[in-house]
Amino acid sequence: MNFKSQKTLDFEEIANHLHDGIYISDGDGITLFINKAYTEMTGITPEMVIGKPVKEISEKYMFYKNGVTLKVLEEKKRVDSIGESMINHQKMLITGKPIFDEEGQVKLVVINNRVLTDLELMVEQLNQTKDKLQIYSEISKKQDIELDHFRKNQRDSQSFIGKGGYYDSLKQLINQIAPTDASVFVTGPTGTGKEVVANEIVRCSNRYDKPFIKINCSAIPSNLLESELFGYEKGSFTGANKEGKMGLFEIANTGTVLLDEIGDMPLDLQSKMLRVLQEKEVKRIGSYKPIPVDVRIIAATNKNIKNEVSQGKFREDLYYRLNVIPIKLLPLQERQEDLEIFTQAFLKQFNSQYKKQLIIRDEEMAILKRYAWPGNIRELKNIIERLVVICHDQEEVRIHLSSMLAIEPTEVYLGFDKSYKEIVNAFERELLKSALHKYKTTTNAAKHLKLDQSTIVKKRQRLGL
Repeated sequence: MNFKSQKTLDFEEIANHLHDGIYISDGDGITLFINKAYTEMTGITPEMVIGKPVKEISEKYMFYKNGVTLKVLEEKKRVDSIGESMINHQKMLITGKPIFDEEGQVKLVVINNRVLTDLELMVEQLNQTKDKLQIYSEISKKQDIELDHFRKNQRDSQSFIGKGGYYDSLKQLINQIAPTDASVFVTGPTGTGKEVVANEIVRCSNRYDKPFIKINCSAIPSNLLESELFGYEKGSFTGANKEGKMGLFEIANTGTVLLDEIGDMPLDLQSKMLRVLQEKEVKRIGSYKPIPVDVRIIAATNKNIKNEVSQGKFREDLYYRLNVIPIKLLPLQERQEDLEIFTQAFLKQFNSQYKKQLIIRDEEMAILKRYAWPGNIRELKNIIERLVVICHDQEEVRIHLSSMLAIEPTEVYLGFDKSYKEIVNAFERELLKSALHKYKTTTNAAKHLKLDQSTIVKKRQRLGL
């Protein structure tokens, strides 16, 4: 553009009488013109920018924050923003528009700057906030849909299973206490299903569609547990979030909190837990303002809490507050009637997961019943999954299961409620079947068992192998 022409001088004269700031660049992003109002607003003079690429000005000199010229060139449409001069820190409303040539290419970018009064700035920021809120609202709706789907799946869950007198009495107790707000204390060895019982209580409760927060007191370092449970105010300690943080009890308000492994909760924190139960309120770290909370407490532990109380490791008053409804879970070894139910449920789950069709026969069930199950239901689940993963066919099931649990075949058959002859025949059949499976031919099987091949053939026919 020839700035010496009469037309250019007329343009400059007009532009320099405008109240708004004007910034013009060409289609390559080279700065062509700024008016006096632009210089007054920003502190940027023509000598600082005329003839220079906008990209270089933005990256090298950083005179301006939130400029829109490059975005207009890229998107070829109007772009709005709130900008700020880095020289005098004046904030302005910026509008950038492209001017196209006959071929539809951007030949000029005209930027209009208008100083924002405090009120105008607030209005503009409010409009931007509304846009953000609309986005957050859409995200929130999506999360609500996902949460409803999750809750429906939880409602339809059949993880709480069993049969017989023990299961029936446990299920009856859960159905009786679930609709109340009474605190529940679930105890039992590791792996007996304490969390499953807690899930079932919530599933049957009036708080089912409210938050259900599970807190493992042994998994969170003691110096962090208090801030996780009760939250903190901004600036309450070094490293704290500058906005503060809501605690898990606040998040769980109107719902349920599971305090798993509560026997590992530090003593100083136990006194604050007592306040939650007694006063139904929490105080964030760094605050004296109590926050009301309405939560139902379910506590769980594998420790003998009465011993912990007698040794001064657990507060007696907290124990009695938590132990309104005690539920004691028995180890799997004492729940033989549930063993087969759990086994078949896990087998069905992992057969489906790993695309297998394995079954557990009487022989394999006898092995499972001979084992002590120190890890209880959790150990059984892991064993069944491992069995399904490593067994290629049904013939390998008993072999691998005996090996996993270190159960000798003779121990298994002594557990059968059968005659001596029936036990011997069953043992001989499994032994020969395993040998044929391992050694593939009657010749190889006979060699390793130190028998004639004809004997192996006859026994195979007799035993129906």
